[in-house]
Amino acid sequence: MRFTEIGQQLRAYRLESGLRAEEIAARLGVSRAALYRYEKGEVIKLDTIKRLAELLKISPLSLLGIGVEYYSRMAAYLERLRQIEETADQILQDFGPVCYLATSDAYDAALADAYADVAEQAGADRSALKVASDQALNLLAARKKLYTARRPTIIAIFPVGSIVRFLQTGVAGSIAVSDRVRRRCRQVATAEIENVATLMATEPMGIQFGLHMGGDPNGSFKILRGRDRATLCVNPFRTDNHPAIQTGVAMITGAEEAIGVHQRIAEQHWREALKGPAAAAKVRELIAEAGV
Repeated sequence: MRFTEIGQQLRAYRLESGLRAEEIAARLGVSRAALYRYEKGEVIKLDTIKRLAELLKISPLSLLGIGVEYYSRMAAYLERLRQIEETADQILQDFGPVCYLATSDAYDAALADAYADVAEQAGADRSALKVASDQALNLLAARKKLYTARRPTIIAIFPVGSIVRFLQTGVAGSIAVSDRVRRRCRQVATAEIENVATLMATEPMGIQFGLHMGGDPNGSFKILRGRDRATLCVNPFRTDNHPAIQTGVAMITGAEEAIGVHQRIAEQHWREALKGPAAAAKVRELIAEAGV
């Protein structure tokens, strides 16, 4: 058994459960320090794995990394995605107006402003919303820091419709925020899409962006490939919604059939997409039409 990977799964499922580390440790009959050691890859007995799985309401096989993983909490999915990105050499993204890992710090700042604005309007729920947003923002920042250090290859396909909506509504476009924050979010969105156009035009090593002129896919997915494995991540959670108030079930699997089907869809979209200077010119047309 790969105890490091079991520990990673344990941390993600702990976030999925919504239980604090001390609660799980107490129910398991171990110290919180012991639980953290398990998460860091310390040898864990099969009987303990079974008890953890029962406590977290998952199959022991899921905790062992066998089969399909499901996450209904954004934080749990982001943590699991960060773990997979630690060993990924290539990231293929289909759908979305931007690739988060290639966005600027201004994107994170605008997202933080939008999340904070929601919390300020929430009254009694303010504390819970702040905890959820801080958790999501910290995980997003950890992913971007990891990408900066490792620089895996990125291939991303952006549908025209996604970019148009992003320009119109801005960062966190589905969140009700003040006019001041919305103006800033739209300005940041415009700058991010201009950066997409620049990357399309210059085609730097390690980044390939394409513009798909057809309709939007039904959902967003990523295929991450490392030295000895590939992983499919299907994600219903979007940063334009607050992490505490969106619903959905993310799926992560290493099943060859699932990866193959999604790979074929992405390859078709990539063949159909505009690339290079032609894509950049079209994106800049969309910016001009938006008139932000």
